[in-house]
Amino acid sequence: MPGLVRDVKVTVGDTVEKGEPLLILEAMKMENVIRADAVVTIKSIHTAVGDAVDKNQLLIAFE
Repeated sequence: MPGLVRDVKVTVGDTVEKGEPLLILEAMKMENVIRADAVVTIKSIHTAVGDAVDKNQLLIAFE
């Protein structure tokens, strides 16, 4: 969903568990916590705090 990145909770190289927060996105005046849906390692981050993002935009790549 289109929105504004309020916080990025991970850095490149981090390994996160299922359910851990990756970033916080503000959309429609609500803060949405985007969480990992599996155990992953962060490969790259394509956004920063304050960025406006669009639907289907790549925010974080992981493996």
